[in-house]
Amino acid sequence: MNENNNEKKNIALSSVVAAIFLTGFKLVVGILTGSLGILSEALHSALDLVAAVVTLFAVRISDKPADYDHNFGHGKVENISALIETILLLVTCIWIIYEAVSRLITGKTEIEVTAWSFAVVIISIIIDFSRSRALHRVAKKYESQALEADALHFKTDIWSSSVVLIGLIAAKFSYHIADPIAALMVAIIVLSVSYRLGKRSIDALVDRAPEGITEKVTEIVSSISDVLHFHDIRVRESGNRKFIELNIHVEKSLSVERAHDIASAVEESIQQKISNSSIIVHIEPD
Repeated sequence: MNENNNEKKNIALSSVVAAIFLTGFKLVVGILTGSLGILSEALHSALDLVAAVVTLFAVRISDKPADYDHNFGHGKVENISALIETILLLVTCIWIIYEAVSRLITGKTEIEVTAWSFAVVIISIIIDFSRSRALHRVAKKYESQALEADALHFKTDIWSSSVVLIGLIAAKFSYHIADPIAALMVAIIVLSVSYRLGKRSIDALVDRAPEGITEKVTEIVSSISDVLHFHDIRVRESGNRKFIELNIHVEKSLSVERAHDIASAVEESIQQKISNSSIIVHIEPD
C-alpha cells in the first residue's frame, strides 16, 4: 500500500512542478505579446496548478485506512478534489469569455506574434501530452479519480493550446480577430470538461451507483449455483473503493457453516472480478 501511495504522490508532485513551469512561461509571454489566447492559457494553467496541488493533497489523504471516525476510509477526499477542480475550471471560463467578448466588441484584437508566442504553445502541448499520459496510466492502475481528473486537466490543455496555436497562426497573417475567437473556443472546451468532471464527482458524493457495477454483480452472483436467488444490490463508491451489499437466498436446510461458506464464495467471486471492493452479504433461508 505504501509503495502504491508513493507512486501516486510522486506523479501528483511532478504535475505540480509542470504546472508551475507552464503557468510562469505562459504568463510572461502572454504579457509581452498581449495575446488573450496565451493569457487565457496562463490562467488555465494557474488553475491547473491549484488543481494539481489539491490532487496532491487528495492522494496523500485518500489512501489512509479506515479509522474510528471514518469507517469507510478517506476515499471521498478524491471526489471532493475533483469537484474543486470543476469549480476552478468554471472560474476560468467566466474570465476567458468576458475578456474575449470585450475585445470583440471594442475591436481591440491586435496582438504581437513572436517566435516566443509559438514556442510557449508548442512546449506546452508537449509537456501537457507527457503529463496527461503519465497521470492517466497511474490513475487507471490505481483507479484514482483525483489523478484521472488531473489527467483530464492536462489533456484539456492540449486541446486548448492547439486552438490557441491556430489563432496565433491566423494572427501572423493579420487575422487578429482569430485570437479572441480562439479564446472563446478554449472556454467552450473547458466548459465541456467541467460538466463531465462535475457530474462524476457529484454522483460519487451523493452515492449514486457507479455505472455498470450493479449489472456486473448480477452476472457474477447468477453464476453461483448454491444461490437460489438474490436481491437488494446496493453499491456506493468512495475514491477507488466500491462498497457492495446484497441479500442472497439459500436452502433453509443448510447448516450455518455451509450458508457462511456460500456467502464467502459470493464475496470472493465479486472481489476477484471487481477490484478494490468491499462486500457485505446478508443470507436468508429460502
